[in-house]
Amino acid sequence: MSSADPTNAAATNQATSTLAAAQAATSSIAAPGPVSGHTSTITPLYMLAIIGLLIGAAGGALRVAAIHTSVVQSLIYGAFFGLAFGAFFSRRATSAGAGLIWGLGFAFLAWIVFPNGAIRLIFHGTTNAMFSDARDRFPHLVAYILCLGAPVGLAFGIWGGFHPSTQQPKFNVGRAIVAGGFAGVVGGALFSSWVASGDYFPLLAGYGPLHLARSTVILLHFAVAILIGISFGFLFQRDVRGYGSCMGWGLCYAILWWFLAHLTLLPWLARGEFDWSAGHAAAVFGSLVGHILYGLILGVAYASVDKLWLRLFVESDPLNRQFEGPGIQTLRSLSWGAVAGLIGGVVASPILFATGVLPRLVNSPDPSTFKILFAHVLVSIVLGMLYGVLFRNESSSVGMGVAWGWLFGLIWWYAGPITLEPLILTGQCDWSTDAVSYLLPSLMGHLIFGAVTALIFMVLELRYARWLLLDPRVAARVARTVRQTGTPAPALWLFALGLGILLPILLG
Repeated sequence: MSSADPTNAAATNQATSTLAAAQAATSSIAAPGPVSGHTSTITPLYMLAIIGLLIGAAGGALRVAAIHTSVVQSLIYGAFFGLAFGAFFSRRATSAGAGLIWGLGFAFLAWIVFPNGAIRLIFHGTTNAMFSDARDRFPHLVAYILCLGAPVGLAFGIWGGFHPSTQQPKFNVGRAIVAGGFAGVVGGALFSSWVASGDYFPLLAGYGPLHLARSTVILLHFAVAILIGISFGFLFQRDVRGYGSCMGWGLCYAILWWFLAHLTLLPWLARGEFDWSAGHAAAVFGSLVGHILYGLILGVAYASVDKLWLRLFVESDPLNRQFEGPGIQTLRSLSWGAVAGLIGGVVASPILFATGVLPRLVNSPDPSTFKILFAHVLVSIVLGMLYGVLFRNESSSVGMGVAWGWLFGLIWWYAGPITLEPLILTGQCDWSTDAVSYLLPSLMGHLIFGAVTALIFMVLELRYARWLLLDPRVAARVARTVRQTGTPAPALWLFALGLGILLPILLG
């Protein structure tokens, strides 16, 4: 017995030291690529709050000019918004993209709580008051996003990028321009290949009728696509880890561009005025779906080009090489995703069947239940494999896994039943509010499918990664691909899921 005690103690000490080394590696490495060792003195919290108050007040003044509200009320709202953001979220705005996402998420939350939610609930004493006039308050949602959330978040994100308190990945201007510009071109080409046939360009639809030659319109379309791609690279270079999260950034950025360009800048350039009413937004809802799909394509394209850049110029260093080849990782993710998608499809099948989505998978006038379920199982397996490839190494907890699964379910709802399924079965798709409202009941089934698929995949992924983290050398490499806490992912989930679900309901 006494001879075993030193062995047990040595094993315990070794396990403890290994775990500490793995945690240290996980906390010190924030993203793929070379890490900058430059840190700055931490700005006092009261200074950040004061900066936020001033920027928020300026945004409140801009809000007055945009929707002609009370000057005092807008200034108070803006100042309080900036003060709260500076006090609670400024430390998390570590880059321009992270600050922008946190600002957008906080702006959406503020619009829900103050104009339509808790304040009206307190004064009116009824739960119906929470969304009773949400459609009438739609211009205020646009104002919160464009006048408060975006400028405040960007300002703190730029400040955090120039005054980092911890080690951050080095920012490469050439990488942002090359990867972003190329991703914009690829996204514009793939996106326009099937929408341009009908002379419909969602990225330019806010301008109105373009009385120009078709070649000129196509050039303008690609110019806007390249502009979005390059700006995406400058904003989100430090936050890109994998395909799935990059699709999330692209989704958020595309929704922002719909508010900024389609509802504001392009109408102002065309007619000298813009319309933020819910009626006008509902009339051009199809362009929102187009922006979302373009943002998804942009995210995947940028992640692909960015990974190629890292492979050519960063991971060629032997110290930064992965411990497994990409082929082995992909095959493992495909197998886990197939199992997870199968289970997710079985769990979500009752809701999808009841809402009438599953019979659409079989192009037959009177399909049998067996054919419907067989087609659903095949599609679920394929989608699970797709999730495994796109969202691997994104989840480090159950909550994060479920949230990414919800986002994947929302993405597939826009890309699948709304776009690809009718396009494959009938050769055309309908992005109108009536068509989207008809498919709203199936959204719950897609969210359940995404959550269950992500949960099962995360369990399989964490079981395999548990023994890898026992080796601190491997843990340092694994930490490069695992998203840590403190990232703007929660704000991404709030903004993307909130508006992705709310806008079809609000404008339908």
